[in-house]
Amino acid sequence: QLNELECVAGQVYANIWMTDRLVRIDPKSGDVTAEIDAANLLPEAERFGTDVLNGIAHDARDGTFLITGK
Repeated sequence: QLNELECVAGQVYANIWMTDRLVRIDPKSGDVTAEIDAANLLPEAERFGTDVLNGIAHDARDGTFLITGK
């Protein structure tokens, strides 16, 4: 159920489809090494009409991640 993968610094980041969770995966072992709860990225009042997390992008210039949805 992983959707949209992003490779950063030797790790794989993915969102879990139909949830507000992202995971960091060690590509050598396949182990999940971190879980990120993205449920509070949008205030409740702005969540109406949103569906699912859908994209992850990493900006190497400043180290930030951009998370998109549908």
